[in-house]
Amino acid sequence: MRTLVIAGALTAAVGVAFGAFGAHALKAKLDPQMLTVWQTAVQYHLVHALGMLGVALAAMHWPSGMLTTAGWTMFAGVLLFSGSLYLLALTGTRWLGAITPLGGAAFIAGWLLLAVAVWRSSQ
Repeated sequence: MRTLVIAGALTAAVGVAFGAFGAHALKAKLDPQMLTVWQTAVQYHLVHALGMLGVALAAMHWPSGMLTTAGWTMFAGVLLFSGSLYLLALTGTRWLGAITPLGGAAFIAGWLLLAVAVWRSSQ
């Protein structure tokens, strides 16, 4: 879980940096629609960085391999969902939007894995 905490913290740091980058450097360069896409990517990025940290904390109380999977599934969601939206906003390459739902599915799976792991715990 130590590695997941580190990954969650670094993911959050990158999310904050990308949020600031969008608010300052990209505001004048992107059209409003693409800036909204960027902001959506940042929002989900940050929420799931916190989710990764929450999963790691939960694993301290309810150790489970399923929780490890939940955390890394959320990380995969950040890469796929937010990553595809960041690239879409920067390049305008519309086919990248086809990758975004895969990241959304990873987010949902991560949260469900967290719920099931804690529900199955004996404590």
